[in-house]
Amino acid sequence: MAFYKERELRPRPLTNAARLWLVFCSRFFDWRPAPLVVKPATLIGWHRKAFRLFWRWKSRPGRRRIPRELRQLILQMARENPSWGEERIADELWLKLSIHVSPRTVRAYWPAKDPWSKRRSQSWNTFTRNHARALVACDFMVAVAARLHVIYILVVMEIGTRRILHCNTTPHLTAKWTIQQLREAIRSDHEYRFLIHDRHATFSSELDAAVANLGLQVLKTPIRTPQANAYCERLIGTIRRECLDFMIPLNERHLRRIVHEWVSHYNRGRPHSCLGPGIPDQRTAPPYRLHRHSLEGEKRIISTSILGGLHHEYALERAAA
Repeated sequence: MAFYKERELRPRPLTNAARLWLVFCSRFFDWRPAPLVVKPATLIGWHRKAFRLFWRWKSRPGRRRIPRELRQLILQMARENPSWGEERIADELWLKLSIHVSPRTVRAYWPAKDPWSKRRSQSWNTFTRNHARALVACDFMVAVAARLHVIYILVVMEIGTRRILHCNTTPHLTAKWTIQQLREAIRSDHEYRFLIHDRHATFSSELDAAVANLGLQVLKTPIRTPQANAYCERLIGTIRRECLDFMIPLNERHLRRIVHEWVSHYNRGRPHSCLGPGIPDQRTAPPYRLHRHSLEGEKRIISTSILGGLHHEYALERAAA
């Protein structure tokens, strides 16, 4: 302050932090004759303003927020159950988890800005799981032969058991050929209700009419949404990673033989983690063994080569006496 007075400079405005510091220091000494930058009335006004801010913070309206874990649980329930409302979630918390929360409290922590909060119907994944046994999916993939010509592969699978119902190849893809393959894949005494396919040009209205005659309702996936047919897309990726990425098909007949051998291995010998684990064509559960890490004395392990040794299947057989 002496520097400002000597240089005849106008003092700079104080920041809020400096004002609070002056108010704090004024409690420890006689401040009235000291300030040269501010007037005593100004310092008193700052003190009153600080008190008003403090009292506003202390008497802020509303109740205390519920614990963070409970807020996250409410968000999880709202996202996982799109058809539930705040009263349903409050009842679920009270009756099953012994957490007493009012519906108004649940509504206060509802995910208003979350895109999932606007969804009031089941997700595609939920629909697929509920109708897995009645769902059949199909899709195309391509393979390049040794002479650089493209060969199409049609895959038809049952989603509930992950079993490949049919698989065939053709160099010229048409709707008539696809209809014939679907007729061969789906038996007359089937229990399926829906067929999932994308919007490829081959899946024409004529094909959908033929599928309806087979007793199936067609479910077309949205445009550019491969995840809507995720099971079949994953199967195509498995075929590439475990078979076609290691092969150079010489022609269509060679490719058909390779794919059919791999499909037989897929249905009868390849474990699937989503089945428990299990095998699509395995009708019985693995036998219970008392000693998990040792074999019985009269059994031995045999190995069967698949695709020239690309894969192997292992089984137990009784040892010769």
